[in-house]
Amino acid sequence: MKKDKYKISSKRQHHRLIRDYDRYFIRWSPSNFCHLTSDSVLKFTAIACLLMVLGTFQIRAQSLETYFSTAAENNPGLQAKYKAFEAALQQIPQVSSLPDPTFSFGYFISPVETRLGPQKAKFSLSQMFPWFGTLKAKEDAAALAAEAKFQEFVDVRNKLYYEVTAAYYPIYKLNKWKQIEKENIDILTSYKEIATRNFENGKGEMVDVLRVDIMLKEASTNLNILNKEEKPLLTTFNKLLNRPSEEEVIIEVEEQADSLPGYLNKDSLMTQHPVLKKLELMHQSSEAAETAARKNGYPKLGIGLDYVAVGERTDMQIDDNGKDVIMPMLSVSIPIFRKKYNAAIKEAQLKQESLALQKEEFTNNLISRYESVWFNITRQDQLIELYTQQIKETRQALKLLTTAYANSGKDFEEVLRMQQELLKYEKKKAAAVSEYNTAVARMKYVLGTR
Repeated sequence: MKKDKYKISSKRQHHRLIRDYDRYFIRWSPSNFCHLTSDSVLKFTAIACLLMVLGTFQIRAQSLETYFSTAAENNPGLQAKYKAFEAALQQIPQVSSLPDPTFSFGYFISPVETRLGPQKAKFSLSQMFPWFGTLKAKEDAAALAAEAKFQEFVDVRNKLYYEVTAAYYPIYKLNKWKQIEKENIDILTSYKEIATRNFENGKGEMVDVLRVDIMLKEASTNLNILNKEEKPLLTTFNKLLNRPSEEEVIIEVEEQADSLPGYLNKDSLMTQHPVLKKLELMHQSSEAAETAARKNGYPKLGIGLDYVAVGERTDMQIDDNGKDVIMPMLSVSIPIFRKKYNAAIKEAQLKQESLALQKEEFTNNLISRYESVWFNITRQDQLIELYTQQIKETRQALKLLTTAYANSGKDFEEVLRMQQELLKYEKKKAAAVSEYNTAVARMKYVLGTR
C-alpha cells in the first residue's frame, strides 16, 4: 500500500536536490549561496506578507544584505552543515547500487576425469539481486534523508541571518547613542557659555556654571564608555562573518513609519519552517526505510555462469572430445532468520513515532515563541511612537526654557533637567528601534522565512 508514496523515482529526486542546490548557490551570495525549493513561490509569498506586516522600521541600505551574503559564504558552522548535506547526497548511489558480482577461479591440481576429458580449471561468475523494489525504497529513504539534511542547513542559515541582525542593531544603537552624547556635549558647552555670560552680566549664578560642568564631565565619561563598548560589539559581529575583529562595519538604517496591521496568520506561515519540513522529510524517509526493511526480508535472487575448461581424452575418440562446459546457474537466498528483519521494521516504525512527537513538540514551542516575539514587536512599536512624540514635545519645551533663561537668567536648573529628559528619550528611542528590528528578524526566524 505504501508503494504509491514513492512513485517519483529517487534518481529524479536526486537530480532535483542537485538542481535545488544549484539554484540555492545562484541566489543569495557572491558565491551563489542559496536554495530555491519546489515550493519557492509559496515561500516568497510568505516572505512578502511578513515584510508588509512587520515593516515599521526597515533597512533601506544594502549593507545588511551584503553582510548576510558574507556570513553565508564564510561562516564555518554554516559551511559544516552544508558539507553534511553533501555527504548525505553521497548515500544515494551507495544504497541504490546492486551488490558487487562474484568471480571465482579454481584449478584442478589432480584433473577430474569426465566422459569429455579431464577438467583442468573452473571459472564462476554470479550476481545477486535483492527483491523487486528494495533498491528503489532504499534510494527513496536516502534521498529524503539528504533533503532533510538540506532543510537543517536552511534552518542554520536562517538562524545565522538572525544572529547577524541581532549583532548588527546593537552597533546601530551604540553609534546612535554616541552621536546623541556628542550632540549633548555640544549643547551643554553652549549652555555653559550662556551661564558664564549671564553670571558675568549679573543675571545668573555661579552655581549654574558648576551644574553644567558636572553634567559635561558625566557626558564625557559616558561617551568614553561608549567608545570602549564598541570593540566587543564589532568583534561579535565580525566573527559571525568569520573575518578580522577590527574590520569596519558600516551601519545604515533608515526609519520608515508604517502602521502595524492586524494579527498575523501564523498557521499558514509556520508551515514554511525548515525544521518542520526536515521532520516531515525524515518521517517520509523512515517510511521508505520500513518498506526497504520489509523487502530485505524477502528472498534474494542470483544468477550465475560456470565455465569449466576440459582437456582432450587421448585414450579414445568421442564426440565433443575436450569440449569446455558452460553451465548457467540460478540461486535463491532463504531468509529464515527473521529477528534482524523484524527488528529493522520495528526500528523504522519507532522512528516514525518519535519524529511525529518531535514535530508536535516543535510546533507547540514555535507557537509560544511566536506569541512572545509578536508581543515584543508591538511593544517596541508603541514605545517608538511614544518616544517620537515625547522628543518632539520636549524639544519645544526646551526651546522655550532656553530662550527664557537667556533673557532672564532664571530657571537654569529646569533647562538642564529638560535637556536630560530629551537625552533620555532620544536614547530610549534608539534602543527601541534596535529592539524592534531585532524582534522582526527573530520573527522571520521563528516563522522560518528569509
